Amino acid sequence: MAIVLSRGGLIGLKVGVGVGTLTTRFSCKMRKMMSVNMPCLPKFKSVVKDAKPTTSIVDDGFKFRVVSYNILAQVFVKSSFFPHSPSPCLRWKDRSQAILMVLKSLDSDFLCVQELDKYDDFYKEKLEMNGYSSIYIQRSGKKRDGCGIFYKHNSAELLLEEKIEYNDLVPSVQDENFPSVSQCGDAEVTEKAASVLVEGAPPAKDHGDRGDPNDPCVRLKRDCVAIMGSFKLKDPSDHHVIVANTHLYWDPHLADVKLAQAKYLQLRLSKFKSIISKKFGCNPSVIVCGDFNSTPGDKVYQCLVSGDSLTMPLLDGSEDLPIPLSSVYAFTGGEPTFTNCTPGFTNTIDYIFFSPSGYLKPVAVLELPGPESSDVVGGLPNFLHPSDHLPIAADFEIIQT
Repeated sequence: MAIVLSRGGLIGLKVGVGVGTLTTRFSCKMRKMMSVNMPCLPKFKSVVKDAKPTTSIVDDGFKFRVVSYNILAQVFVKSSFFPHSPSPCLRWKDRSQAILMVLKSLDSDFLCVQELDKYDDFYKEKLEMNGYSSIYIQRSGKKRDGCGIFYKHNSAELLLEEKIEYNDLVPSVQDENFPSVSQCGDAEVTEKAASVLVEGAPPAKDHGDRGDPNDPCVRLKRDCVAIMGSFKLKDPSDHHVIVANTHLYWDPHLADVKLAQAKYLQLRLSKFKSIISKKFGCNPSVIVCGDFNSTPGDKVYQCLVSGDSLTMPLLDGSEDLPIPLSSVYAFTGGEPTFTNCTPGFTNTIDYIFFSPSGYLKPVAVLELPGPESSDVVGGLPNFLHPSDHLPIAADFEIIQT
């Protein structure tokens, strides 16, 4: 038994009993079946009563599709991180084409992609050829991946975007007049979010590359990011929707940092929604996607679904309330058994949250494999799934009011 290497989503203990045998058998079987990566094609399950499963949006009423997918940044793709994966599955040439095939096959109006590297020299151009525009934020630090939102030209028009650096939480502890905060006008916001750092929180392990992790300024600096955009849907109602995409920090020993990031996201989202409402005279729906590195029911999850203003005080003179959210899978029947699958960690950490405001109605979700499914035996990535995460997706219907 060994500690799993510290990569987003790998947050458990690695137990090797039986894994090697299963992986070998699976790899040999798949090698015989396929000479190149051929990912599973998506199948959507209707959540409308008495409706049949579908692979496309049904025709009555305006509907749009949202996908969230941690594609596994190539910088993390090393055989030492994924010894259970067949080596051909880790090669950029094959993985890139497999990921692109998955993204295309999902036929989504909005693609929220995490661990997105090679954005400028691959994904942006390739997806533009398929009718997508995009917005992107790259995180600072040594690992140069980020979060992107790709949206179809014929489905939505981008009105405004905003980028979030969770490192902005650092100066709220260190110096509230730090330029990056004062320029955003969010000194009080970051102070509120950073206040969730619990006195006496479990000490974090010092990996020797950042400084003392128990120093709040060091503890909060994790180079994580988010991006959000306000869109006007090209439907008869011209409904406005805010789509946000994020990747929170991975380390289970820094649960307070993840919670601070989640609260900061909620506060920034509330302010953004207020700006959009006033600027465009609308009441936008809100969809929040991402890899939250948090399991169903934990503090981050509860924070997001409760919109708890008691634990997240309002700014002085502000009317921006935290936005209550629902997980689309929980709302329509239950969270998946897992969205991240490796021999060392298998659980649900990816979500699509939405504001159940009366304007949006989930009508279908992407079906995910169960733990006994042959396509996930031995852990991911493999020939059928090019990332260690599974994509999740939902179809929404605009409710005319």
